[in-house]
Amino acid sequence: MAEATDPNERPAPRQAIRRFDVFAEYSRQERQEKGYPEAEAKGYGIWLAKVVAARRFGAGSASTDRSKSRSRTGSHDEEPEPKFRSVGDELQTDATFDHDIIERMGAAFYDDVFVPAITEARKQGKSYESIRDAIRKEWKPVRARSR
Repeated sequence: MAEATDPNERPAPRQAIRRFDVFAEYSRQERQEKGYPEAEAKGYGIWLAKVVAARRFGAGSASTDRSKSRSRTGSHDEEPEPKFRSVGDELQTDATFDHDIIERMGAAFYDDVFVPAITEARKQGKSYESIRDAIRKEWKPVRARSR
């Protein structure tokens, strides 16, 4: 259960918060700030987090990065940017973000703690790299809190 038992206590995440989660949300907020609709911003955030994670763990360019291939061929202006991108054969959509990020940590924690914390850090001009570990330090899953 991700809900706090004490009404004055903030919700705890269902599972440990990963750098991946912070990066996906940070990217979602940046994209939305640029004027993209919420669904597209979520899809972009989860896609970018998966691409970066795949590259970090040696998967190379396992994703379909259409914007890079278009810019290499010079046909960038001919095709509009896709609404959603793929990683492997899986389209990265707002539903993917909701499942992989929000449902994993719990909606109450996401809405009440996670999003406001990242929003505030971005408002203060902090980069992802400067917050990725410190921001999640105190966020312990419910089962870890009860030990």
